[in-house]
Amino acid sequence: MNTTMREADTYPVLKLHIDGEWIKAGARRTFDVLNPATGAVLAHLPLVDASDLDRALDAADRGFRLWRKSTPEERAAVLNGAARRLRERADTIARNATLEEGKTFAETRLEVMVTANLFEFYAGEAKRTYGRVLVRPEGQRSIVVKEPVGPVAAFAPWNFPIANPGRKLGAPIAAGCSVILKPAEEAPASAMAVVETLVDSGLPAGVCQLVFGVPDEVSRHLLASKVLRKVSFTGSTVVGTHLMKLAADNALRTTMELGGHAPVVVFDDCDFDRTINMLTTAKIRNSGQVCVSPTRFYIHENIHDRFVAAISERLSQVKVGNGLNPDVQMGPMANARRPEAIEGLLQDAVSKGAEIRTGGERIGNEGFFFQPTVLANMSNDMRIMNEEPFGPVVSILPFRDFDEVVAQANRLPFGLAAYAFTENGRLANRIGAALESGMVGINAVVMAAPDSPFQGVKHSGHGAEDGPEGVEACLVSKVIHQL
Repeated sequence: MNTTMREADTYPVLKLHIDGEWIKAGARRTFDVLNPATGAVLAHLPLVDASDLDRALDAADRGFRLWRKSTPEERAAVLNGAARRLRERADTIARNATLEEGKTFAETRLEVMVTANLFEFYAGEAKRTYGRVLVRPEGQRSIVVKEPVGPVAAFAPWNFPIANPGRKLGAPIAAGCSVILKPAEEAPASAMAVVETLVDSGLPAGVCQLVFGVPDEVSRHLLASKVLRKVSFTGSTVVGTHLMKLAADNALRTTMELGGHAPVVVFDDCDFDRTINMLTTAKIRNSGQVCVSPTRFYIHENIHDRFVAAISERLSQVKVGNGLNPDVQMGPMANARRPEAIEGLLQDAVSKGAEIRTGGERIGNEGFFFQPTVLANMSNDMRIMNEEPFGPVVSILPFRDFDEVVAQANRLPFGLAAYAFTENGRLANRIGAALESGMVGINAVVMAAPDSPFQGVKHSGHGAEDGPEGVEACLVSKVIHQL
């Protein structure tokens, strides 16, 4: 990628999309979108006011009444068209995502392709919303049919600026719902690009609205409306539980993908080199700003010291820099809040006896870069062992036996992702069953695929995205009894 071209020459003019109209800032309030590699302002994002949200709700109501009558083939055609356009525009979309979010160009380009694959999967699922016929006496019948739940309010975070909007849009559109999407203000061009592929593929006006604004203002206004029938949110547990309380007032269905703090259990019979390679790659992905990022590392005491030395060595060699540079392995953190939060967690851990084996500091005085960091000699009273770090930090503790490590892994109220590494098949089965998590990786670190549910348990949320379960979450059942 050419990193010398002026950002302002390529980064798009930011807009809202309501009732089929792309809307520029005009006299509206704006939000400064920053490049996390430099701290410089990329563009000014228009923010909605109450009248914009009322218009979006009205459009979503009309859009749902239209789109629910569409055929599965029509919905599939839009999603397949959007997938094709995502691939055609992949380099441009990925470059803008790196500019506004920070992760490497290789990561954002892969994110485009993953979103295209998801749209294609949902295009197929649009044709598979099956019902059933129930056995009744002759001359009678009862049938169960699936119908779209209704207009959906969807809230997407900044850490996967392309894939998160894709998840929030693909399933409702496949099911026949309309959507009001509010992505993160820090990374708006990516979400705008995803919506553009749907609109350019023939999605009717009113089926998809794209709004940006002050989060609490937007959520309170939308969730107070009688138009909505469902809320889908990805983000922190604190915000998610707040939205659930608001949703309860109108009995809205909810899908919540909330915080995580993924345990990693490494047994002494693991394929050591492969385990180090996989966990290093997983840890630096998006600078650790991933809800399923491995965070709490429990290493069998027989290999603990060797593991600490090996992963510290590997992480110390990671090339950190501007994500548009092709030789960079890890970009900056997404905003100024993240390095500050990591510094606070590290200071607390060190004050309670933790040892920094590598990293532990910011990089440079421009942008939001932070060194990949390894902490050893950890204890459960440290904040980083209880709060999701959302950064490039590995916290390591030794363990001796199976029951001990299971208790430690399941200690927290989170249950989004968990990992284990062993070459023993029976041990793999036991740990997979014992870990309290919506998703478990055994000798694997990839948690998402178009055809499998992405989901959490406990305080990490409920409901699922991706897979048939993602579409099912946007459908309701109706039973028709006919005599």
